[in-house]
Amino acid sequence: MNIIDLRSDTVTLPTDEMREAIYNVDLGDDVFGEDPTTNRLEDIAARMMGKEEALLVSSGTMGNLVCTLTHCARGEEVILGDQSHMFLNEAGGMSALGGIHPHILPNQPDGTLKLEDIEAAIRGDDEHWPRTRLICLENTHNRCYGSPLTPEYIDKVVEIASNHGLSIHLDGARIFNAAVALKIDVKGFTRSVNSLIFCLSKGLSAPIGSMVCGTSKFIGEARRTRKVLGGGMRQTGIIASAGVVALEEMVERLKEDHRNAYRLAEGINKIPGLNIEIDRVKTNIIYFDLLGEKLTAEEFLTKIEGKGIKILTTGPSKFRMVTHLGISSKDIDATLVALSEVVKKA
Repeated sequence: MNIIDLRSDTVTLPTDEMREAIYNVDLGDDVFGEDPTTNRLEDIAARMMGKEEALLVSSGTMGNLVCTLTHCARGEEVILGDQSHMFLNEAGGMSALGGIHPHILPNQPDGTLKLEDIEAAIRGDDEHWPRTRLICLENTHNRCYGSPLTPEYIDKVVEIASNHGLSIHLDGARIFNAAVALKIDVKGFTRSVNSLIFCLSKGLSAPIGSMVCGTSKFIGEARRTRKVLGGGMRQTGIIASAGVVALEEMVERLKEDHRNAYRLAEGINKIPGLNIEIDRVKTNIIYFDLLGEKLTAEEFLTKIEGKGIKILTTGPSKFRMVTHLGISSKDIDATLVALSEVVKKA
């Protein structure tokens, strides 16, 4: 049976070009700064993001943690959204390893934080309170339907931060999806933030890796933080070679994933018993609800998997699907047929 895996864009496999690049890679010791392929990847990433330097890390979670620990001292505070990946899905790393206090604000349906909420959350100078040090944004926003934040919104948050002497970190795991969706250069999102990360191993289809980007001074400190976390690796060109291919060849094709996601959403919208807010589908992530009480979420998943479709449940009746390189137009058709059959027979 052909398996259609819509659980995440992290299930993508490296392309033939990536495999060839890995096989033929030039290697050195990256801890000594001597891996030529890693140096090339970091130069490309920094240039694309409009930043002075970049740093290869093993994952987006490590990248976000490296940045948070570099920005903040123990006991200081980070403002971030209650639906953010950094708050919900990174094992509380900033608190567990950095003694950093998360100050949670409600995410709006489009992934933003209200500007007035941010202003109100910034602490005054009082010895009873933790010092506010950092504001974190997520773009695209995973749990908010993959919504892209606009450059205009990011610039407004940056202005608030600057007025209070704070820094901005951008969790841009899927930042290229935002750029493709809004048809702008990725630097429009990144030009004014102090630090950011983006993933190579999601829609860009590399097997491993994320990039941290910022000023030369920040990356110098981030490199030290990465070392503390055990992230200093040696012949990282094995990883970086696929990342170079990802950045040079895989960005523009993300629009195919977006088209497939919207077509999938349109199909789900026509299936009685399923509900989707189709106007919120902007990139490659969709959420839908199972109506009624004939099937539990686990029963629904089991029946769908029996038809060769893998998806995620994110609540008692809510499900997520993510389109990616491994999903074709025919896979969308097959998925819609399977969904319709399962709901009809419930």
